[in-house]
Amino acid sequence: MEDEFDLRQYVPEEDARKTFAKVFDKSTIETIHKLATKRYFDIVEFAISTGKEAHVFRAVDTSGNFRAVKIYKTETSDFKHMAQYIEGDRRFKGVKKNKRDIVFTWAKKEFKNLTLLTKAGVRVPMPIAQMDNVVVMEFIGKNGEASPLLKDKDFPDSQKVYDFIVEAFVKMVQKAELVHADLSQYNIINNGDELVIIDCGQSVLTSHPKAEEFFERDVKNMAIYFQKIGIKTDFKALRADIKAKKAEFS
Repeated sequence: MEDEFDLRQYVPEEDARKTFAKVFDKSTIETIHKLATKRYFDIVEFAISTGKEAHVFRAVDTSGNFRAVKIYKTETSDFKHMAQYIEGDRRFKGVKKNKRDIVFTWAKKEFKNLTLLTKAGVRVPMPIAQMDNVVVMEFIGKNGEASPLLKDKDFPDSQKVYDFIVEAFVKMVQKAELVHADLSQYNIINNGDELVIIDCGQSVLTSHPKAEEFFERDVKNMAIYFQKIGIKTDFKALRADIKAKKAEFS
């Protein structure tokens, strides 16, 4: 893998380099090389999140700015699971049903969704670049340390979390015309003084055949979480608050 170019130039940390060699193929390493030469980042430092479908690494550019580099695994990703969120999306018609094309489409979809959500004023990581199975985005953290998920660290003001989520639901649907489709405390970052919604690859357009089903699932998930942190609500009450907030935006 390092014969054509020295991977150590872009991934100097030995443990991170071993991760690359273990879970990413030659094509992915070449993609990292191309993105680095385009100056989206200079060095990939270490993994900040690892999962079945993707690893997220902290990277840094030549100016010292941190970046998050999310790399989807082309071999072990659950492409059958991914397919249900791609099929029915008018933006991605004619996608071949092989692992590589589905994973590449998923990465492209996440980048497009992040772009739509950012324009709509939903707080998500700002998208920077996408190529093949790699998405480069804003690093969410303090002093170079990645911020924890909401599931791992409660936000100090529960009502602020509730208000943020209600408004996010409205902005997603009204302005971005998207449904997150996997919203929970597992996909929200507690960045100290703000909350940031992440993992938007599965997000679907409101025109998607399953958009309403996914929306209701998101509302149920968040209602359960709010009950756990002491807010008196349920699915019907949360949905009513979203509807009321929607009227304010109309």
